[in-house]
Amino acid sequence: MYDLPSLDVPALSAVNGRVRLPGSKSISNRVLLLAALCSGRTVLHELLDSDDTRVMLQALRLLGCGVALEGTRATIDGLGDRPRQAQADLFLGNAGTAMRPLTAALAVLGGAYTLHGVPRMHERPIGDLVDALRALGCRIDYTGQAGYPPLTIGTPALRLDQPIPVRGDVSSQFLTALLMALPLAADQAPAGGIVIEVQGELISKPYIDITLKLMARFGVAVQREGWQRFTIARDSRYRSPGEIQVEADASSASYFIAAGALSTGASGQNGLKIEGVGLDSIQGDIRFVDAARQMGADITGEPGALRVRPGRQPLAAIDLDCNPIPDAAMTLAVMALYADGPSTLRNIASWRVKETDRLAAMACELRKLGATVDEGPDFLRIVPIAPGHWRAASIATYDDHRMAMCASLAAFNPDGVPVRIEDPRCVAKTFPDYFETLFGIAQPRADVPVICIDGPTASGKGTLAAALAARLGWHYLDSGALYRLTGLAARRHGVALDAAHEPRLAELARALPLRFADGRVWLGDEDVSEAIRAEQAGMDASRVSALPAVRAALFELQRGAARLPGLVADGRDMGTVIFPAAPLKVFLTAGVQERAERRHRQLQARGVSVTLESLRADLQERDARDQARATAPLKPAPDALLLDNSALSIEQSVEQVLAWWQARQPF
Repeated sequence: MYDLPSLDVPALSAVNGRVRLPGSKSISNRVLLLAALCSGRTVLHELLDSDDTRVMLQALRLLGCGVALEGTRATIDGLGDRPRQAQADLFLGNAGTAMRPLTAALAVLGGAYTLHGVPRMHERPIGDLVDALRALGCRIDYTGQAGYPPLTIGTPALRLDQPIPVRGDVSSQFLTALLMALPLAADQAPAGGIVIEVQGELISKPYIDITLKLMARFGVAVQREGWQRFTIARDSRYRSPGEIQVEADASSASYFIAAGALSTGASGQNGLKIEGVGLDSIQGDIRFVDAARQMGADITGEPGALRVRPGRQPLAAIDLDCNPIPDAAMTLAVMALYADGPSTLRNIASWRVKETDRLAAMACELRKLGATVDEGPDFLRIVPIAPGHWRAASIATYDDHRMAMCASLAAFNPDGVPVRIEDPRCVAKTFPDYFETLFGIAQPRADVPVICIDGPTASGKGTLAAALAARLGWHYLDSGALYRLTGLAARRHGVALDAAHEPRLAELARALPLRFADGRVWLGDEDVSEAIRAEQAGMDASRVSALPAVRAALFELQRGAARLPGLVADGRDMGTVIFPAAPLKVFLTAGVQERAERRHRQLQARGVSVTLESLRADLQERDARDQARATAPLKPAPDALLLDNSALSIEQSVEQVLAWWQARQPF
């Protein structure tokens, strides 16, 4: 997950390969609660790991439920008839799939509970659910504004002899919450069972269908009369299915379906396989496939997977009732930017009570990109952006995961302009690794952006480059580590570091089993991070880097490090040889005395005894050797910016380079 204030997504041309989606949020939180309400143990496979499921899991723990996690596998020891903890303070973040069902379940069971969340959760209505629960005898009080969380829950005096009314035109989660909670009181029901009657038009019916199918998996079959009347039999009781598999998230699939449909060029024609969800999914948002096909996407299904290829381009405009797919319909709003005429998305009033007012937010952000958008009380009309009129924009995400993921699709624009995603960490709600997943299968429209940091030994280029990469969310290439690794491998193989053994050294360099992970450097299965930082390793690196065959062997390895969303590369020839077309090159300098003192402090901290004079002499020798070598001598690129950091802190150097970079951006 990119824990950054913003993330710049370069212009993209295509996606291909395969992608495995995380588990469905809607299914994950439903089955977690159902498993908790059973007696006995339930094992859940492919459970979503996200903010929403974490708050649900923590709530279940506080209620006394046994929870064991191992990757995406969760083992739940259920509570049975009632929580083991009769009182608890439950923080539920901004998870409606936790707040609404837990409110109903705990209100029916009774106890002393407080339910609250983030400020936005306290702006999301829950009054219709509370009214329905109060009507059947539950004790619920508001501690803030009436109709909204936070809530306190007490002990009920249930009255189940009359149908329980609940509005269906605000959020389907209210009905889901009642359906999941009322089997807990089935033993108190009259002979005809417990009846729920929906008032008004029920929105998002496919989400109710998910609820009913999952309840049936846990032993409770609800009798449904249309979408207005639901009956829970008197003898209903939850029973663990033992094990249950969580489908991948169909709403998340929509972004990759859209990306496949928007792909261009030869690589885009290869298509994308989306694993974990198929056309037979129980999730209503799988109907997004029908809408995407209507716009021209080429989508086929196979067991547990979808395959998407670009079809018609530009996409066909649509006029669609999106009530059955409220979450995935947001993806259609961005696809409409690429259509051949205006598109209208209708019956989406529920967008206004989601993580943010999605109608207003989507209209505002699409306009930033250059679109003309009409926002109605329950519809959006979107006029596509003509080629040549796309604008690079910084897209606000409103702490809404779906706004962030939708915004990334603007990077497929034909004008090749990038898009900035503000607060990309908000995707943690349902898909923490969304951007990493997208970048892993996407092709850039142009060269991946690279910032080169070159400079002499002990100038601080590695520290600066690593800090820059962290601030930007980019990859980091420590080219010096490659030469240090080559020297280390040579010593271990007994190969002398001289020109006479140049072919063998080049062979070792080409075959280095190296990887960079979590700030560490690995040679095969061995962490050699400390070994290559030894003073001897630095001297060895300087020797092997002077050999043309070794430099040639490592050239493609370094070039291949330029991966989305960008790369910060440090070395001695990054801007002159490896990435001569990089949009920003910095040559870092500092006086030899200052560099010697820095290195002296570093070595002293490691417990290495060395004199300042010897270090200064060694640096002068290295500088002379690096500047005089025939291949890729140490020198600034002609268009490099010089940064003398003798009197600057690392943070000051980082801020200066970031200022130079931001000045080159179109936002």
